[in-house]
Amino acid sequence: MIAAIKRVPGQPVKNRNASIALIAVGMLALGATASEAGHRKSSWRDANASIGSGRTFSGKASFYGNESGSKTASGQRFNQEAMTAAHRTLPFGTRLKVTHGSRSVVVTVNDRGPFIKGRVLDLSKGAARAVGLTGRGVGHVVAEVQ
Repeated sequence: MIAAIKRVPGQPVKNRNASIALIAVGMLALGATASEAGHRKSSWRDANASIGSGRTFSGKASFYGNESGSKTASGQRFNQEAMTAAHRTLPFGTRLKVTHGSRSVVVTVNDRGPFIKGRVLDLSKGAARAVGLTGRGVGHVVAEVQ
């Protein structure tokens, strides 16, 4: 039996059928995404499939290394000697060829950052050493998606 809805001034009208319909649609949507996720095994390492190789960008890069052992945004433990980098938006697992001067290194994006205005990459200490960036701490780099 459907009860009559009393209108109270200043209060929104509650429509029980609309609420139930919204809940049902939400549950269907969640069920579809959960079942799709169950069929598709992916890893953050495969996330760069949507980024076309050859795309380049340039700007200032810095390095970090005192956080060794703490977890990165991707869930990996940070290793300051690994060839890794932090970028604000590139998918985790994206491989970049980073060039500073005449030296290059291929790094994998596994963290988020840098959080300092004007910088485009944070390199691990090992990657920064490989391109000769540790002396000054900050330098101009060109990065190409591999």
